[in-house]
Amino acid sequence: MREEELEVALKVVIVGDGGVGKSSMIQRYCRGTFTRDYKKTIGVDFLERQIEIDGEEVRLMLWDTAGQEEFDAITKAYYRGAHACVLAFSTTDRDSFLALHSWKLKVENECGEIPTIIVQNKIDLMDQCVVGPDEAELVSRALGCRLMRASVKEDVNVGAVFRALAARCLADARRDDADAASRCVTPAIGTFANHNSNGTILLRPTKHRAGAKKRNVLKNACRIL
Repeated sequence: MREEELEVALKVVIVGDGGVGKSSMIQRYCRGTFTRDYKKTIGVDFLERQIEIDGEEVRLMLWDTAGQEEFDAITKAYYRGAHACVLAFSTTDRDSFLALHSWKLKVENECGEIPTIIVQNKIDLMDQCVVGPDEAELVSRALGCRLMRASVKEDVNVGAVFRALAARCLADARRDDADAASRCVTPAIGTFANHNSNGTILLRPTKHRAGAKKRNVLKNACRIL
């Protein structure tokens, strides 16, 4: 099997209070569109995009989850099996900022600790900002997450957020595989495996799609609940 036929699949959940721009973020990233009209997400929504990171084909499966408490029983089931998380709040909504810790706990209760980026959206509205820059940095450090500032409306840093998460997941998987190899043990399910004679990391194939054979980086990558 040729290396170029292999594909990595990553499940990413986007969480945060309603109205912070989660749906707009994945619409902007996957479809290049933006709308000012706010429509509450009912339960979950799903989009995907394929990108290349360090020569690896990566399929990002992006799960947009409702931010309202009444949907918690539905949305938490979709956190399971996620490899990474976008934790979003709005520059103009202080309550969404104060809720970051609660959202992180909800994801961790289902997934454990996974790579997470805090995204401060709507930086195009800094004249209406209700969150100080030092506050945001302090919370990001307290939660152990990278902070990135974005504007979905102006398409600022949206792509950078998802590329950073994909790169982090790939790096973690490679490190775990290298650690397992150094200990002469079988890598954990979902990590990279099957190194060829040139030391190139190959991936275990999963189910087929025209033109490509897919791979999970971690367990349950392609699980659609």
